[in-house]
Amino acid sequence: MDLGIGGRVALVTASSAGLGRASAEALAGEGAKVVVSARGRARLEETAEAIRDAGGEVVAVAADVASPEAPGELVAAALEAFGRLDIVVANAGGPPAGRALEVDDEGVRAAVETNALASIRLVREALPHMRAQRWGRICCISSYSVVRPLPHLALSNLARTGLLAWAQTAAADLAGEGSGITLNLVCPGPHATDRMVELGGGGGAPMGDPGDFGRVVAFLCSQPAAFVNGAAVVVDGAQSI
Repeated sequence: MDLGIGGRVALVTASSAGLGRASAEALAGEGAKVVVSARGRARLEETAEAIRDAGGEVVAVAADVASPEAPGELVAAALEAFGRLDIVVANAGGPPAGRALEVDDEGVRAAVETNALASIRLVREALPHMRAQRWGRICCISSYSVVRPLPHLALSNLARTGLLAWAQTAAADLAGEGSGITLNLVCPGPHATDRMVELGGGGGAPMGDPGDFGRVVAFLCSQPAAFVNGAAVVVDGAQSI
């Protein structure tokens, strides 16, 4: 299937490893020009080099997506490098594990800042450019905890369900505009990533292939997915049910 995004420009945050990297690689594999971003410069450059080696066109920008200034800087970097911005994949590292009655105020603030507000800011910065061209795809990487809260990931549950509520409200607004812009969430369960190692593995459950997950993201950012809007696509091998 031709996803219709050859020559489009995509910005993918937290994309030096794991599901963010898989998403950037999948988009580049479909012919999109990609801006990858993460805090760590060395690993980010490794990712960019791998995309170039596979024939992709990529620019690497080191940034902390949770910083209030980062979304504007990243959008500006995409425009400077490629002259436009068509696709945004908003991703960020998950908050630390912890049970609900053990969280403190600072932990809640940090989780919301990183796993909800950062995505909202990024969408806000990208929208004027997408509206001007009357085409855009926004995909926020979330978690299957939006449909099945996990007892040991209280901060993630809190921030990601908040993002889901905001994203579906925003998607309805975009549909009402007739702007040609869609906004969806993709909600992974356990995949074979460093994050899962950090959390102690998948508890014996099967783990997904990050490359397959990246291709789901690429489809949601495609031309054929024009009528997929406001969805929370769960990619978890049925573990949430």
